[in-house]
Amino acid sequence: MAFLRTVSRCNSLVPRKVSSPSSTGTNGCLSHSRSEQFLRQYGIHAASNHRGQLSSALLAALNHRLTLEGHPSLDGTRRWRSTTVAAPSPVSTGARQRQQQDNNPSTPQRDPLDVSFNDPHAAFKSKTTFELIRAYFVYVLCSSEFLVENNMKIMKLMRAILGDRLFVYLMKQTFYGHFVAGEDRIRIVPTLTRLRSFGVKPILDYSVEEDLSQEEAEKREVEASVSSAGTNLSEDSADSLPQYSVDKTFADRRYKVQSARTYFYLNEATCERNMETFLECLDAVKGATFGTGITAIKLTALGRPQLLLQVSEVIMQARRYMMDLAGSTGNILTHHKTIQDLERYLGNVSDKAEVKQFLEKVTSDKDGILHLFPWTGIINEDCQLSETFRVPDPVTGQMRRLISKIPPKEEEMFRNMIRRLNTIVKTAQDLDVRIMIDAEQTYFQPAISRITLEMMRKYNTEKAIVFNTYQCYLKDTYKEVCTDLEQAKRQNFYFGAKLVRGAYIEQERARAAALGYEDPTNPSFEATTEMYHKTLTECLRRIRILKDANIDPKKIAIMVASHNEDTVRFAIEKMQEIGIHPEDKVICFGQLLGMCDYITFPLGQAGYSAYKYIPYGPVNEVLPYLSRRAQENKGVLQKIKKEKRLLLSEITKRLAKGQLFYKPKGKYVPI
Repeated sequence: MAFLRTVSRCNSLVPRKVSSPSSTGTNGCLSHSRSEQFLRQYGIHAASNHRGQLSSALLAALNHRLTLEGHPSLDGTRRWRSTTVAAPSPVSTGARQRQQQDNNPSTPQRDPLDVSFNDPHAAFKSKTTFELIRAYFVYVLCSSEFLVENNMKIMKLMRAILGDRLFVYLMKQTFYGHFVAGEDRIRIVPTLTRLRSFGVKPILDYSVEEDLSQEEAEKREVEASVSSAGTNLSEDSADSLPQYSVDKTFADRRYKVQSARTYFYLNEATCERNMETFLECLDAVKGATFGTGITAIKLTALGRPQLLLQVSEVIMQARRYMMDLAGSTGNILTHHKTIQDLERYLGNVSDKAEVKQFLEKVTSDKDGILHLFPWTGIINEDCQLSETFRVPDPVTGQMRRLISKIPPKEEEMFRNMIRRLNTIVKTAQDLDVRIMIDAEQTYFQPAISRITLEMMRKYNTEKAIVFNTYQCYLKDTYKEVCTDLEQAKRQNFYFGAKLVRGAYIEQERARAAALGYEDPTNPSFEATTEMYHKTLTECLRRIRILKDANIDPKKIAIMVASHNEDTVRFAIEKMQEIGIHPEDKVICFGQLLGMCDYITFPLGQAGYSAYKYIPYGPVNEVLPYLSRRAQENKGVLQKIKKEKRLLLSEITKRLAKGQLFYKPKGKYVPI
């Protein structure tokens, strides 16, 4: 019954209690504060007379509500009794719940959640004692600034001294073993199986990265960002936007980036191999996780970055064009201008044949214009970019290109990129596995988001298969998410989003200052946190609206991808406040393998949808990934400090109990 499930859910979240009868005749628990929240949910507005005891008026109101809803007890009546607040220990509560679950084997194992994330047993019971000692050792090394700053040099020196075989063995016992699941899709299966048994699902990533020098990376990027005609297309026009041009100073996109993987374009054959790698990840996810897993991909791995630069600039130029019509900035669909408004803006030239053809291709609905260009054709692999992105001049009526003439070979490259992405997403749909398209630098992101949204429109017709990623360090993130939610609503597709703080903030600030455009980033960590929480709250609010309207709440699916426990705690509290439950399967949480286990595992074991980002690949080929993990951990010393404290606590307890050879055994089922 909904009432009893709500009481049980509240009982699992808080330590203080007010007892109520249960069907077994024993007392159930509900805290004083949760009681009031629960009563407000059921339309009963009253207050208690003091902490720990409910007023007689409140009890009478609750009993009346129980009677109306028909919740009989064993003797045919149902009454809520007020008792003094008690404070059972979390251990006894957890033990009682585990005993109840053992008595009912069909019920998935669930543990109470400590939202302070200070329970070492919940954090690490999925680990052997050796794994805990290794983790502690790794974090101690990550606390050394000298070792972290010179980690790649040290690893290469060790490989030269020890030889490949001994070096690989040493890495598997330390950094590689902690941060990477295995060498290939077969060897990662035991890790995925154990994660699943403790309520955690995987996001797979084949983390082989090229170890390029800065000079080689710059050379590749410059060549791949300039047209084969020999000019930088984004500089052809006087109206070009400096943000969307290549600059040799920032051509190495790894500059000041620690937590994101970077692909550098070599040729079309490399992009084909990248596509095959992503397809293998999909097969691995399906085979090892029963369809609950996710694969992460980057669009820059699938095609020439110059094309993304150009399409991004086109999108921003189109927004400028609409600004002249609407008198304000922002995405086109937010202006709510109609085709008739556009015709009036074009005035006498709207009767010209080319202008009429342009107007016929504009995408609109009853609420106004959605898109100026036929994006549907673009993702169907049969478009010509040069001919698609043209708008009429309101004075002359001449069709003006927003993108320079693209050579036929580069048109074919763009179609190849879209074909590869279509192949990946169609395979994911067939396998019932989800795709998360990672965010990248702001000069690529308008194109990435536009293409991803169109993939959602095409494939997210029955469930969220494709997810876009939104970086909350950007000033426009909230507006962008609201706009994309609006498009999903108006075009009736399922919306999937991964919210992250972001990986490129230092690079973005430096590039904006050097090239002379407005800094797109928030000014502080606190402003980024506020943006993250504001955006998440809006998504939760819209999910609640769907629930209240009896519309599938899964029309909006959100991943809270954060290592910040305050943000995770905020999400949990907002879910409870707004009335969204883990069982709704609309909110999930994600962290990297080997980081913040004290957040991920308690969430999964408490019945929340929790994911680990799982890298895999041969030892010698994932060294750049391991280098970035070391750098990232150096930047979060407070987080490491807490994880080390919890690790040391659990190691000490196990040694005191003689559990040196502890074997993890989980009976949890991921939600």
